[in-house]
Amino acid sequence: MEDTVKQGVRPAPVTEAVLAEPSSRGTGRLADRRFGRDDIALVRHEVSARLREAGLGGDRLHGFILAVNEVVTNVVLHAGGAGRLLLWVSGGSAWCSVTDSGPGIPARFLAAPDVPEAFEVGGRGIWLAYQLCDEVTVATGPIGTTVGLRILLATPVDTSSQ
Repeated sequence: MEDTVKQGVRPAPVTEAVLAEPSSRGTGRLADRRFGRDDIALVRHEVSARLREAGLGGDRLHGFILAVNEVVTNVVLHAGGAGRLLLWVSGGSAWCSVTDSGPGIPARFLAAPDVPEAFEVGGRGIWLAYQLCDEVTVATGPIGTTVGLRILLATPVDTSSQ
């Protein structure tokens, strides 16, 4: 059955990058929590605080928080209203996985999303995650979905003009 399990991966940007030294602070698990409709703002603030402590900052921090918030909101709105968030640091990246026990994502929505139409209602959450994260993974089936998000802690430096 084609709808049962699908997985998509968006690799990190293709440009050659040299990374600044990642922060040695904040290694390991930063958060492990269940959430529901009333917890969206709390989750966003907790993720923000933990990522700041781990050394992520600026626009990359704000973008990653937005991506996490969109995925958490999708769980609440479309996948039964509750889920689990894991946040950790490993290998110079911050990772977040959001899991629900909803019915799974239909196959037609699993491809990397196109730019949403200007007046389209909804459909921007996963698209934003793909724009703001270095990697997005989706594993889905009839017993739930896990969306994985990754962002480098250090800002990539473009070396193509050197």
